[in-house]
Amino acid sequence: MAETKREIERKYEAGRDTVLPDLTRAAGVAAVSDEGVTELDAVYYDTADLRLAADSLTLRRRTGGRDAGWHLKLPVAAGIRDEIRAPLSETLPASLAGLVRSRVRTEPVRPLVRLRSRRDVHLLTAKDGTVLAELSVDTVHAERLTGPGEAAWTEIEVELADDADPAVLDAVEKRLRKAGIRPSDAPSKLARALTETGAPDPATAAERSGAAEPAPGSAAAAVLAYVREQRDTIVALDPAVRRDLPDAVHRMRVASRRLRSALKTYRKVLDRTVTDPLGKELKWLAGELGAARDEEVLAARLAARVDELPEDLLLGPVRARLRVRGARRAEEARRTALAALDSPRHLALLDALDALLADPPLRKAAARAADRVLARAARKDFDRLAERMGRALALDPGHERDLALHEARKAAKRARYAGEAAEPTLGKPAKRFAKRMKSVQSLLGEHQDGVVTRAALRELAAQADAAGESAFTWGLLFGREEAAAAGRERELPGVWERAAAPGIRAALSR
Repeated sequence: MAETKREIERKYEAGRDTVLPDLTRAAGVAAVSDEGVTELDAVYYDTADLRLAADSLTLRRRTGGRDAGWHLKLPVAAGIRDEIRAPLSETLPASLAGLVRSRVRTEPVRPLVRLRSRRDVHLLTAKDGTVLAELSVDTVHAERLTGPGEAAWTEIEVELADDADPAVLDAVEKRLRKAGIRPSDAPSKLARALTETGAPDPATAAERSGAAEPAPGSAAAAVLAYVREQRDTIVALDPAVRRDLPDAVHRMRVASRRLRSALKTYRKVLDRTVTDPLGKELKWLAGELGAARDEEVLAARLAARVDELPEDLLLGPVRARLRVRGARRAEEARRTALAALDSPRHLALLDALDALLADPPLRKAAARAADRVLARAARKDFDRLAERMGRALALDPGHERDLALHEARKAAKRARYAGEAAEPTLGKPAKRFAKRMKSVQSLLGEHQDGVVTRAALRELAAQADAAGESAFTWGLLFGREEAAAAGRERELPGVWERAAAPGIRAALSR
């Protein structure tokens, strides 16, 4: 069973003769206790082309110390990493193998560097004895296991204790700097070991592919940069989805949709005979992730609607039925999402995206100026949205109009994404365009959420009736959703009129 620890630390250069200053003079630190010396032996693993190191991930198997076992460190922000720990074993635990799969794909990880450290540990505590931080002086010997190369150094590591104020790190650093001790240039022991043992620098995915850079300012440069950004987001969020981190499924699904939308929008730049099959796979991925996200949104919406009702209108085990339904559906949706990430199909999609970026199927428009090509593509997406909105608003309320509004919502989303993709090139006009398209998308999204919610309420009412329970509350909620939907439909013409105000389309041509 893997466990996670948030690691907030800073590293400093030291020599064998470095003397620590009196850290009780650092703000908040009342005492420093000597915890003795620990011998650590860690072997770091990576692919032959250092894919984990390229993304600042470290994977190691360590013996010695209180936390012997397998450790995977994932970057969160500067100086902050999440350390995922698994028990000591001879082979890489499956729980950690899954978390690196989007990076390593089918490439095996192998021993890369061995670090043996003599760690002299000190605890920094407050007046009440609360541990604020752990400071260690590490004497390190590094040995590269994939070729000749050794190095040795001494460093100081200060790690914030759980729930401690990060200001402690600033106070300690101030004392260390006054003593002439400077921050380390290396972000991690592994990064320093790779540098000082003469290992090759980790290559990014773009560098590994040998892809030629398109001409600056060209449509190819702008579109490929956006495609690469979404690809990188999908890869980076894979372990977050596996860890069930908040909003990870939603963000990965959005990146999949943004990328699929871009491949459609920029068919004048990238050959659709290559991108259409990728679009189908991205649609599959978003769909597999969608079950989890849609259930999350629906469960929150239903719970909120129930909470709005007075208690005397809650007839029967309403909240209990919601909890049971939500738990069952959420578990089913999570299994679906994880099965997709573990599938060969997902890895094949990631490889195909890499191949697209390595050898992009560029068309004639790819060499043209990015501002003209991206503006024209966004205007075309706007025209598609305008056509669908006109068709939907001409229909009477009912099932057919609901379907038409759902199609308009998809077009609004695509137009919004086109505007956002064009922002680095077109600036404020594209930003205003995307904002207006988002306002339409949001209202249409609320409408569609209402359609889905009413379907769920009908199902819940039928289940309650079959169990001999009162269906009154579910019927009441259904009626409220219908009234809310009617209100949103009344708002829609005005929202669309403001979003499509004269000049918004023309502004993209400037």
